[in-house]
Amino acid sequence: MKKHLVVALAYDRLCTFEFGCTVELFALERPELEVDWYDFAVCAIEAGPIRAAGGIMVQAPYQPELLAQADTIVIPGWRDADEVPPAALLEQLRAAHQRGARLCSICSGVFVLAAAGLLDGLPATTHWRYAARLAQRYPQIQVQPDDLYVDNGQLITAAGSAAGLDMLLHLVRRDYGAKVGNQVAQRLVVAPQREGGQAQFLPRPMAHGEAGRLSRLMDWLRSHPALPHTVASMAEQAAMSPRTLQRQFQQATGMGPLEWLIRERVALVKEMLEVPGVPLAQIAERTGFASEESLRHHFRRLAATSPGAYRKRFAAA
Repeated sequence: MKKHLVVALAYDRLCTFEFGCTVELFALERPELEVDWYDFAVCAIEAGPIRAAGGIMVQAPYQPELLAQADTIVIPGWRDADEVPPAALLEQLRAAHQRGARLCSICSGVFVLAAAGLLDGLPATTHWRYAARLAQRYPQIQVQPDDLYVDNGQLITAAGSAAGLDMLLHLVRRDYGAKVGNQVAQRLVVAPQREGGQAQFLPRPMAHGEAGRLSRLMDWLRSHPALPHTVASMAEQAAMSPRTLQRQFQQATGMGPLEWLIRERVALVKEMLEVPGVPLAQIAERTGFASEESLRHHFRRLAATSPGAYRKRFAAA
């Protein structure tokens, strides 16, 4: 059976951070996961030399013809948002999309997908520095300037730098499930999941003492998801007022405490669904949802699929 082939684009003035994240996620062998991991290749879209940020020179072993075989193509950040990408590359990306390949951009890489016309009529995001420029140049795109990443199925766009890592981990979760995604995040020593709708730019950092209390509260909530939490009970646990709790959650995560808790619960539901035979009613009880109906509602809202469909795809045999 053919492995899923991920191809990262390389070009002169390559963005090394976004490119490095892509290599780290997909190029390393991960036998401990016991899954059929990706094949990975780097494709040069132009003749060398390929100079990368920091004075690095990159020698890519494959030519653009490889894009015709790719299952996922990653554009790690285009070298200049004002430079029109090569026409041949745009045509190859359109052809890849037409045959069902998955196309992903990080940061200014969105301008390549936009120039190809693939994002017309769709929501998309980019680094907040480029959001206004993207919206002005391509008014047919629904620019989401605050989102970490936007998943349209075949087309996934991410904001700048570390948000690209969030998006790449999201792809792993899509392909292999929550458990494998969390294992990969653990090996990277990063938080296992930041949802795409989390704000990429938050108002101000919290004071050290406030951050410590909020972090301890988050850890406690993750350890006690089944309790009937309210804003008032969470505030009492953290020894702060409900108003302060709301403000600090918004500053730290871009969302209120109840929405954060629901997302944590849904992430836990995903892991439990990957274990065959556990009834949905039992999962709802263990994860703090009041009923199966409530679980189904929030799961579909956040995972864009039903619990049954998720279990069918990811539950171990």
